[in-house]
Order: sequence, then C-alpha cells, then structure tokens
Amino acid sequence: MSERQGANDGRATGLVVAVDGPSGSGKSSTARGVASRLGLAYLDTGAMYRAMTWALLQRGTDVSDADAVAREAESVVIVSGTDPLGPTIEADGTDVSEPIRGSDVTDHVSPVATVARVRELLVDLQRRTIADVLEAGRGIVVEGRDIGSVVAPDAPVKVYLVADAAARAARRAAETGAADTSATAESLARRDQIDSTRAASPLVRADGAVQVDGTHLTLEQVIDTVVALVDEVGDPA
Repeated sequence: MSERQGANDGRATGLVVAVDGPSGSGKSSTARGVASRLGLAYLDTGAMYRAMTWALLQRGTDVSDADAVAREAESVVIVSGTDPLGPTIEADGTDVSEPIRGSDVTDHVSPVATVARVRELLVDLQRRTIADVLEAGRGIVVEGRDIGSVVAPDAPVKVYLVADAAARAARRAAETGAADTSATAESLARRDQIDSTRAASPLVRADGAVQVDGTHLTLEQVIDTVVALVDEVGDPA
C-alpha cells in the first residue's frame, strides 16, 4: 500500500464521489479502486437491487407483479458493507455476495429495480449509509445509475462512466464467463433501454457530472482520471 493509498488526507472527510453509468462500463472496479486508493468507504448500490431481487425470489414473489414487489419489499432487510477491499451484502440475514451475481437474479433484477417503492426504500437506505460514513469522519465512493441525479445530487465529484458497446460486452462476458459476447451485448442493450426509460430514477448523466470514456483506457488509467477530479475539488469540508 502506497503512502497515498488508504490515507485520510482531508479528501476523505465529508467527500462523496458519485459514479454512474450503464452496465458493463466498469463502475464497480473503478469505484472500488478510487475508494481504496484514497482511503474512502465504498457502496455498490447495484448490489442492493440485486440483493432485493434475490430476497423476493426466495420468498416466491412474482417479480413481474409490481404491486406484489412493492408490498414484499417493505420487509426485506438489506445490509451493505462499505470496505472497498472486501465489500459485503446481506439480504434477510444471509450473505448473498455470490448468489446475486447468478443468472437467476440477473434475469429478474430489471423489473424489480423499476418499481418505484423499491427505489424509494433503497435510496433512503443508501442516503442513510452515506450519512453514517460522513458522520464518522470519512468520505465515500458510491456507484450506481442514479447516484449523481437522485441519491447524492450535491456530491462534489460526479462521474458518468461510459464505454462503447463492444468493450462493455467483452467486460461483462469476462465477468460472467459467457462465451457469446453478441448475446451479452443484446442483454446490455435491453438493460440500457429499461434503465434509461423507466419512470423512477432513470439512468441519466447528472448535472455537473464529468463523462469519462473508458473504452480505450486501462482500469488504472480510469482510476487515475477520477482521482484527478477529486484532486481538483480538494477538501469539501
């Protein structure tokens, strides 16, 4: 670990870095890398929606029924860890870090994430998590699809991370072990359509967000770019 990595150097106090972007753009790896380098906490909001989906499926909820999803979601307990070196996620007391990445959750998370009540519940939880971290004297990197626009619109650093369709498909296929990148690309396109057109908190580039295109950059270069944006802001406290 370098002197800089993990250091609480002022930027870690009261700082919120919002990282948004479509599926496969590299949000998770980038956000974790930035958080680790700067000694910040980390929150994966996408994992929260996946955890909610897992819990509803376990309960036998028809996730295509928005009313049923909204009712059942009220009693689901989601707990997210904020360590970028070992993020955790629990649903109803079960560690779901692995199962939420499976095809069953992946195939059903979109209809769950479009339900307005689910978004209300999880946005409230996300804001409380951010507030707890800030009250503890730390900063946090939060990644998702509506962080800069809805969850933390006052974040001093907002990033909208993109990559071209081929790069996104290749990255996602590598993550999931899929052999057919064309099928992965089609799946990502469908997810983009759902995310950008849903009524509740659609995927948009937030006001003031800096777009970073990672298509031809390495992960370290993308992290460097975001850290440079943090450097420009300085200590927000």
